[in-house]
Amino acid sequence: MKKILIVVLLLAGCSKIPTLTPYKIDIQQGNYVTQEMIAKLKPGMSRSQVRFALGTPLIVDPFRTDRWDYVYMLHKQGQLAEQRQVTVIFSGDQLARIEGDVVAGANISAPPADGKAAVPAAQEKK
Repeated sequence: MKKILIVVLLLAGCSKIPTLTPYKIDIQQGNYVTQEMIAKLKPGMSRSQVRFALGTPLIVDPFRTDRWDYVYMLHKQGQLAEQRQVTVIFSGDQLARIEGDVVAGANISAPPADGKAAVPAAQEKK
């Protein structure tokens, strides 16, 4: 009986041993667009000036060439930590407005017709 009691106590103590988990690296995907980069944009800028300020867009729709989408995601420890989406809209070859998570300090155009408010620059998802 003493041996069984000792084995049960040892096994109960083993349940507190931390388990090993694999290391998960931080993964950044897309275009990292900051508030300072957006602040450089002014109405009427050409496409090449916008590309110089923000970089090459991640998504360019071949059917709607007046819209560029900049998407950014950061995964930490396998979990989505941050996600941003910025859309730059042109009228002809000139910058018309900016929509999305990072918004210019100065109002570049009227608010969107759907009436949605601007989303804060960094969205933390926990």
